[in-house]
Amino acid sequence: MSSSLDQLKASGTTVVCDSGDFATIGKYKPQDATTNPSLILAASKKPEYAKLIDNAVAYGKKQSKDLDEQVDATLDNLLVEFGKEILQIVPGKVSTEVDARFSFDKKGSVEKALHIIELYKAQGINKDRVLIKLASTWEGIQAAHELSTKHGINCNLTLMFSLVQAIAAAEAGAYLISPFVGRILDWYKAATKKEYTKEEDPGVKSVQQIFNYYKKFGYNTIVMGASFRNIGEITELAGCDYLTIAPNLLEQLYNSQDSLPKKLKSEDASSLDIKKRSYINDESLFRFDFNEDTMAVHKLSEGISKFAADAVTLKDILKEKIQA
Repeated sequence: MSSSLDQLKASGTTVVCDSGDFATIGKYKPQDATTNPSLILAASKKPEYAKLIDNAVAYGKKQSKDLDEQVDATLDNLLVEFGKEILQIVPGKVSTEVDARFSFDKKGSVEKALHIIELYKAQGINKDRVLIKLASTWEGIQAAHELSTKHGINCNLTLMFSLVQAIAAAEAGAYLISPFVGRILDWYKAATKKEYTKEEDPGVKSVQQIFNYYKKFGYNTIVMGASFRNIGEITELAGCDYLTIAPNLLEQLYNSQDSLPKKLKSEDASSLDIKKRSYINDESLFRFDFNEDTMAVHKLSEGISKFAADAVTLKDILKEKIQA
């Protein structure tokens, strides 16, 4: 029998590698790869990536005489350096994240995204191979809409924890969304003090709900489950459009020959009794409905803070190298 990883791919799910480590990305032959500040921070501490950091620092020093501006330029360039190397391994796209500090700043998000795309262009990489990652705040969703409609730039709306965010993202024409399965499970385990089977997993149920809503109402936005804690979460979502999976879990799937049947089928959604909702041009309704989901509010806030903190840590490392 073929490996569980091959079975997952055969179910219609596009496998994406959730890593900034080139060696592990190449092994599992994913279509795409996703990165974030936390993954880049982890990879940047490995000696094999020193050359990329040196290149980024050299670039940053040339851009300004102001140290803080040098650091910002160095970080942006480093993200693109990693993205460029990843695109030599995967045949599809790489997701590159806008600094989490811009999560509530539509204008700042758009400007930073355009700058990142220009850096890729300078490396000879077309915008079609890049997904700009933005937090699934109201401002992030509106930034994705502007980037798509005015600039033809595809976006990955990340830190997604609720159907409310997913509906607004689809209405905004987002190319792809990343609902966070494992972080939802983390919250419920802490709140309820109970363990969940893979069938009961609230993170799995959230992605199933979003997938069925999109297929029921004909949205083209890609659903990419993310942030997995165990293999069971992945197997329960076989058939989802995309799944972005960390190397340790990819390794388990790669080495397993357990049966992995397709669980999510778009054709099944048409018969489901689902009520359609809309948030187009209704920021207040979006904020109210989102606010009613305590888990989503907590996890979005926590996720933004964590990504922002890791970006600051990475900047501190780069600042030391610039000053050295």
